[in-house]
Amino acid sequence: MRQITIGRTGMVTPQNAFGALPLQRVSLESAVSLLRRAFEGGMRFFDTARDYSDSEEKLGAAFEGIRDQLYLSSKTHAATPEAFRKDLETTLEKLRTDHLDLYQFHCAPRCFKPGDGTGMYECMLEAKKAGKIRHIGITAHKLPVAQEAVASGLYETLQFPFSYLSDEKEVNLVRECQEKEMGFIAMKALAGGLIRNSRAAMAYISQFDNVIPIWGIQRENELDEWLAFMDEAPELDDELRAFIEAERRELTGEFCRGCGYCVPTCPAGIKINNCARMSLMLRRAPSKAWLTEKMQAEMKKIENCIHCNQCRRHCPYELDTPALLQKNYEDYKKVLAGEVSVG
Repeated sequence: MRQITIGRTGMVTPQNAFGALPLQRVSLESAVSLLRRAFEGGMRFFDTARDYSDSEEKLGAAFEGIRDQLYLSSKTHAATPEAFRKDLETTLEKLRTDHLDLYQFHCAPRCFKPGDGTGMYECMLEAKKAGKIRHIGITAHKLPVAQEAVASGLYETLQFPFSYLSDEKEVNLVRECQEKEMGFIAMKALAGGLIRNSRAAMAYISQFDNVIPIWGIQRENELDEWLAFMDEAPELDDELRAFIEAERRELTGEFCRGCGYCVPTCPAGIKINNCARMSLMLRRAPSKAWLTEKMQAEMKKIENCIHCNQCRRHCPYELDTPALLQKNYEDYKKVLAGEVSVG
């Protein structure tokens, strides 16, 4: 497994890292077991966030006593300096540490800068001076925000969605980060679960020596797949290239990545991050769970959509979410009626 340096931070780590968002869905015991196995298997970079409920607490329990042997990265969604300081202190307490190797603005709505009137970037500098954080980063879902952050020279890392489904603009963003000696942390490298071939995903990312992928892990078998690459990382050969091209033809374009940023805004209570990509999930990740009475009731909520477009305004990919919901619902009804077979 290749060792990479994360931009100008000086942090050196295998190009195979742990994204801890899914840990909020498993027990403390299971999370601690997964994290320790990941560390013992060679992973050294672990990424979490204050927004991920008890994820930070689980990392703290797993790594107490070996904190200095790995890198801990977290994020704040705070919108005010007061909330920023509170988030940071809570994060340090939960992680059982006195510092973070990397602290990031989480899903930043703008590129925070010194003197912009928000005081947010100044908070980062204050925390760094106090030794509570070592490096400053930013995460974004919208390309213009990410591009501005890279151009500003203010951030040591950028976290952005990146996978073999990414288009040329996103590949250029990776190259721009490299030119600026800025680390690139790839989130959603499995496109919210739609990418099912771990070898292809790993091989694609391996082309870029400034990118560190954070794989969202919550099961032993998932961890086993990624740890297997520590000894023998896959190469992007002709067979995998052909596979990726076929995937791009099927998936590139208008599809929901399942990020969930739109969900809290829906007045009809639609679970958009599931319902707006149901057709793909039925075909790419077949499961009886998609066809239960409970799931049918969730899909039926699409009939109550009032087209307020709140979801559309909150979509970082600028999708026409109401239209996508309706398209998926029509296909779902055909599956239920036996007109279309899947799985």
